[in-house]
Amino acid sequence: MLRHLTSAARGHTGGGDRGPSALRRLALTAMAVTTAAAATLVPAVPANAAAFKVLVFSKTAGFRHDSIAVGTQAIRDIGAANDFTVDSTEDSSAFNTSNLSQYKAVIFLSTTGDVLNDTQQSAFQSYVDGGGGYVGVHAAADTEYNWSYYGQLVGAWFNSHPAIQQATVRNENRAHPATAHLGTTWARTDEWYSYRSNPRQNVRVLQNLDESTYSGGGMGDHPITWCHPQSNGRSFYTGLGHTQESYSDSNFRTLLLGGIKYAAKAANADCRPENGYTALYNGSTTGWQQIGPGSFSNSQSTLTSSGGMGMLWYSTKQFGSYSLKLDWKLTGDSNSGVVVGFPTPGSAQGALDTGHEVQIDATDSADKTTGAIYGFKSADLAARDAALNPPGSWNTYELLVEGERLQVFLNGAKINDFTNTDPNRSLTSGYIGIQNHGSPDVVQYRNIRIKELTTVTPSPSPSPSPSPSPSASPGTTSALRGVASNRCLDISGASQANGAIVQIWDCNGQANQRWTSTAANELRIYGGKCLDVSGNSTANGAAVSIWDCNGQNNQKWRFNSDGSITAIGANKCLDIVGSGTANGSRLQIYTCHGGNNQKWTRV
Repeated sequence: MLRHLTSAARGHTGGGDRGPSALRRLALTAMAVTTAAAATLVPAVPANAAAFKVLVFSKTAGFRHDSIAVGTQAIRDIGAANDFTVDSTEDSSAFNTSNLSQYKAVIFLSTTGDVLNDTQQSAFQSYVDGGGGYVGVHAAADTEYNWSYYGQLVGAWFNSHPAIQQATVRNENRAHPATAHLGTTWARTDEWYSYRSNPRQNVRVLQNLDESTYSGGGMGDHPITWCHPQSNGRSFYTGLGHTQESYSDSNFRTLLLGGIKYAAKAANADCRPENGYTALYNGSTTGWQQIGPGSFSNSQSTLTSSGGMGMLWYSTKQFGSYSLKLDWKLTGDSNSGVVVGFPTPGSAQGALDTGHEVQIDATDSADKTTGAIYGFKSADLAARDAALNPPGSWNTYELLVEGERLQVFLNGAKINDFTNTDPNRSLTSGYIGIQNHGSPDVVQYRNIRIKELTTVTPSPSPSPSPSPSPSASPGTTSALRGVASNRCLDISGASQANGAIVQIWDCNGQANQRWTSTAANELRIYGGKCLDVSGNSTANGAAVSIWDCNGQNNQKWRFNSDGSITAIGANKCLDIVGSGTANGSRLQIYTCHGGNNQKWTRV
């Protein structure tokens, strides 16, 4: 398939001497390339069979929206046009393990009130945590207020709304398949929900409301559409969709399609929470300079390459340890790359010779294709292929640079981990740039942003992750030291009993401070005990102890790029009670807030 051909016989070399490939001149349209590559993103199916099935659930125990019927039909129409089958029900008994197993996603279409009993809730939680998808539309946020897991899944509960009116939606993420078709803003009429809490810390916000354009907001920062991973599954929610007219709006129908495909794992996106980034490019090219032939045009907050081989580089500042994120899209079998760690360039080729290029190319040899550190290290091709959207679709890179280590994440999944050993190059300080490779090659970029890191932190290990982070990779054993306290995660009295207290204590290298990461996202100690959220609780303040490892979600943990560690089952952070720094301060889980009492380093 075009996305991962590895034949070196193409004569497609790197840096400044990469010439047009003979294969690139084959009579393939961009549409054909896209279609062929897209087929690898969904399970193989028999000819003429639908690629997957989804279930629309629209039971109401409170207010009932008159748009439910037209919404259900619209989703059926969307499915028929996009090769997936749609079933619908208002019967809660459909929420059992056997029945749910046939669906890639379940869509809560303006449900209200308590619609599932305890047994049905348990079946649905197991379905999502086991890899199923959830899509919530509008009043899905007005549902199951007494079920804490559902609160995590939907992201935020409904609080209030003003009268139906026009407002401006700001599309802050235009790489997700639900929003990539939209401009930077979108004026539309709907019923605009406010929520009981702001979900931003725990989700990737795709759209927010400009409260100055309508009356009755009150949230300030006002997310309205978002997504996030939920254990091994995926969640997508939009507050849009109150009115019947919404479901005949082509833009809204495309938004629904993208959300469904994301949740069903038929398309990929980086939906990890994202906070603390500074825009380097989001419509303005201030601070950027072109070097070498060719150029990038700038329109609709999108950079589009032409000609080359040249490079657009951010000349304002050199960066050391950082997380760099950017959205990119290829047209067909094109070629580009992100260049990092180079000194002031005399030429585009000079930047390639003194820095490292993270390659973007639909086809090439293993060390010169998408995700590779060009000429140095191939990506994990299986992980790359699982995470990659095909040419014609948007993708998101995160380049995590810590000292001489460069990790590459594609749509939230780690695909490469490289450490520079070349004495003529260094990642510890340098500029960043994006390449315009040549006339046959067209690449687009959006939303280039950076977060500088003050400390070297554990690397992210998204859930699900096809390739665990080496800093949290299976078999890695180390102490975990609190950034605020400078003390280590410790078992009180070196106890090995179930329920033994987890605290912080002066780092001493003893066995009761040595934690081993596993492929199951556990943090093990003493071989068979796991870091455990007591009682499977998801509440703020729930105690953390050790317990016999059992594979449950209250024993699964995710390392984040900001140094925090998330309890996957609760979607809350490992936290020192009261921001304590003294020996004996205890551990709990608490809503992630970015404080140093929730940040850890491996030692």
